[in-house]
Amino acid sequence: MEPSADLRPLTKSCGAFAAAALFVLSSVQAQQSAWQDPSPHTTRLVEVDEGVRLEVLDWGGSGRPLVLLAGGGDTAHVFDDFAQKLAPGFHVVGITRRGFGASGYSASHVGPDRLADDVLAVLDALEISRPVLAGHSIAGQELSSIANRTPARAAGLVYLDAGYPYAFDNGKGPAWKDFQITGPQPPPPAGADLAGFDALRQYYRRVLGFTYPEAELRQQRDAGPDGRVGKPHDFPGYATLLSGMKKHARIPVPALVIFANPHGLGNWIDDSADPKVRDAAHAYAATLTALTSRQAKAIEDAVPTARVVTLPGAHHYVFLSNEADVLRELRAFVGALP
Repeated sequence: MEPSADLRPLTKSCGAFAAAALFVLSSVQAQQSAWQDPSPHTTRLVEVDEGVRLEVLDWGGSGRPLVLLAGGGDTAHVFDDFAQKLAPGFHVVGITRRGFGASGYSASHVGPDRLADDVLAVLDALEISRPVLAGHSIAGQELSSIANRTPARAAGLVYLDAGYPYAFDNGKGPAWKDFQITGPQPPPPAGADLAGFDALRQYYRRVLGFTYPEAELRQQRDAGPDGRVGKPHDFPGYATLLSGMKKHARIPVPALVIFANPHGLGNWIDDSADPKVRDAAHAYAATLTALTSRQAKAIEDAVPTARVVTLPGAHHYVFLSNEADVLRELRAFVGALP
């Protein structure tokens, strides 16, 4: 996976997080009250722990329940567009992890099992029985925690470029530390790119080839009184996102494991005038491709019941860059479940 793309500031100090948490959450809520999210979901806060309530989005729909879990640093709003395509065949719900967006936060006992227990608490509160759980990126550790501890709670699992060592590691594939590599990054948005959230969406479309729902970008950044996009939010959940990471050597629940490989790194690389940047990006991509191929084979060899799908050229945000492919694979997978 691309650590820098999804697990953004994991190395930041947590010193100011607790003091800033209420300010960040109130800022997000104030922005949302002034701007209406066009995605057709209802929103509620569900208590999962003492003093901790999680934002839950419900897009409705009929059919088997499908619960979407965002990657590291993202909120459930990252699925605002994707979820609408699923609602005709599923009852679609999204959960924002503690410490991000409008969800509350407590640092006590945070780790993959605690975060997975938060998911189970939401399922209990909403009386959702045996859903399909679909998680992006680091949410793979929550999927595997639930599968290994309480396999009867999920009818199936969908790993959206989420099957990395935090989700599956039997010692036969690369270790998580092997994925701690970085490549060149696109120039950050500046000037006209920050004139408004529509301009920011166009920036991402230009550099990546796809863009994010506006509601997600509004969760991630301040909005100025003049409509300009402000600074990124430092959510408190970053401090403990990977704390207590466990090794899961099994996936004892029917699973669809989608990998982006070779990873698409964005249009900006070939547009770069600097040959050193292009060479560094291609070297990074080659290393990432080899690691991801080894990880996919480790799962195929050890979990013959899992369907492992590779989408060449897809971005780490595979459900955004390759929406049609992911929808096709997900529907086929769920359609074959008992």
